[in-house]
Amino acid sequence: MMKGMGAIVFLVAFFAMLLATLAVPSLPIGLQLYNLFGVPESTYPVLGIGVTVLVSAVLNGVFYGIIAWLVFTFGVKRFLKP
Repeated sequence: MMKGMGAIVFLVAFFAMLLATLAVPSLPIGLQLYNLFGVPESTYPVLGIGVTVLVSAVLNGVFYGIIAWLVFTFGVKRFLKP
């Protein structure tokens, strides 16, 4: 029954943080990772959203999605022992 639930948890967290970062572009870690790569900031629009904001939103989604997936996976293993 739990097979595939980790992927759903990741996707929900990914899209939640993607949308949250698009609403508030200064949310932590995405912009910091973008700057860490040394890519210059750009306001060139992609789908009406600046490239820097869009990349930051995707990085936030991936980062927080992985964190949510790890918490879920270890929580299930910890509390649902056979």
